[in-house]
Amino acid sequence: MKLNTLKPAPGSTSDRHRVGRGVGSGWGKTAGRGHKGQRARSGGFHKVGFEGGQMPLHRRLPKRGFNSPTRGDTAEVRTGALQAMQAAEITLDTLKAEGVVPRDALAAKVILSGKLERKVALKEIRVSKGARAMIEGAGGSVRLTEKPPVEKKKKEKKAKPEKAEEAPKG
Repeated sequence: MKLNTLKPAPGSTSDRHRVGRGVGSGWGKTAGRGHKGQRARSGGFHKVGFEGGQMPLHRRLPKRGFNSPTRGDTAEVRTGALQAMQAAEITLDTLKAEGVVPRDALAAKVILSGKLERKVALKEIRVSKGARAMIEGAGGSVRLTEKPPVEKKKKEKKAKPEKAEEAPKG
């Protein structure tokens, strides 16, 4: 027996229904949709989850939690991973090249986990307090350029038109 000679058993498969192809096909005229009504019309089906007017299950149940769309943007790097790396000067590109962070990460943050006993210089990588202390204790450095603070524009208040003083009547 060979793979190219395999066939389904005779009678086990049948041709698909070609709906709306004339009276002789058995699925002509109304094409299995019956007469009139919402289900007979094009685009007339209810949306998924419709329960005949009853409040659908997905709307009856309470919402739980929050899924952040930017969760994977910042990768987490352990100090133990820095110890295993070859490079002395570490940037985001170096971390990606060594496979420590995913290629689609937009930023990285070093956290205190594991030992670091060699001198490393971090550039443009955020660091937790404990990790900073360990890196600087081993003779390393952390350089991060601060972003300038964004100045918020204050809206100017429109001057109210002064009302002319009316002379007392009398």
